[in-house]
This record gives sequence, C-alpha cells and structure tokens, in this order.
Amino acid sequence: MSAASKTKTDVDQRLVLLFNYYRDAELRGANLLYRLMSHLDDADSQVKLSLHLAEETRHAWLWTKRISDLGGVPGKVGDGYQTRIGLRVIPRNLIDILALTVIVEERSFQRYTEHAARTDVDPETRKVLEQVSTDEKWHISWIRAKLEDLAKQTEDGIEKMNEALERYREIDAQVYAELQEKERQVFANGSSLHETA
Repeated sequence: MSAASKTKTDVDQRLVLLFNYYRDAELRGANLLYRLMSHLDDADSQVKLSLHLAEETRHAWLWTKRISDLGGVPGKVGDGYQTRIGLRVIPRNLIDILALTVIVEERSFQRYTEHAARTDVDPETRKVLEQVSTDEKWHISWIRAKLEDLAKQTEDGIEKMNEALERYREIDAQVYAELQEKERQVFANGSSLHETA
C-alpha cells in the first residue's frame, strides 16, 4: 500500500509524533546555527557552520519525508527537546552557546543510535537514523574543537567551559527524562518501540 493510499487509521500516529519531535529538534538546531554564524566570523567557522546548517536542514527534510512516506503529516511541536531546554537556560556568551550545542548534538547522536538499535525499526527509518547519526558525529567533533579553542583564548575559559558543559548536561538529563516519560506514555498501549536488540 502506498503512502498516498493509506488512511489515517493505517498510519501509526505515535511514530509520526516521534518523528515530528526529531524534525523539530533538527529545525531548531538549524535556526541556532544560522544565528551562530553572526558570532563566529572566522573563515573556518563560516565554512563549517555552513555545512553544519545544510546538514541540519537536510535532517529535517529526511524526517519530513519519512513522515510523509508513512502517510503522516509533518507538524509543529510545541514542547520539543530544544524548546524545553530553552525554558531552562539562555546562553549568555559564546562559550555557553557552543557548550550547549555540544550537549544537544551529543543527545541527538545518542538518541538516534539508540533508536536504530531497536529490533522493531523498519529499514527506511533505520536508514534515516544511520544517515543523521553519521553527521552528528562530525557536528560534535567540530563544535567541541571550536569550543575548546575559544576557551583556551579566554581568561578562565577552560573553567567556564567545563562549568557550562556540566550545567547543560544536568539540564539535558532532566529534559530527556521528561521526554522519555512522555514517549513511554504515548507508546504504552502495546507498541514494541522500546524493545532493544
């Protein structure tokens, strides 16, 4: 049955919701990177930010396409990961922004790789998860290197960087726990989405 011929009842709306959360995180990440371009004006950062931004928007497209291919509808998410993070913290300087970006990218990588390891993931979804996970590794690497470089150039920068990373890891853990609980509730009616290999 093609996606176009599926009825609303044929579509697993729980997966559509989950993939909309993934899509939302990628779109909001792209927005942050776009804004970051005005703060990192060296040539190397501009090149890497441009590629990173392109990949984040491609990830959002991959999730949009996956949702559509399943017969679902891409939609807005009002309480996604990045929105919840933003309710708890506003980065005040470049070290904070980069530290938060590292933590967010690490969470994305962990989330996607955990999801891909589940036994009940269809091949098309697994392909998307693997594609975005590959990109996330590079995102973490280059942002972390830029953060460390900037911290070394700033008075007390290493200490500020480590404090920011620790603070944002704590916030990330709280937000992720909330979202995991919400996901458990959504999938509580018999789905095997949480079974792992």
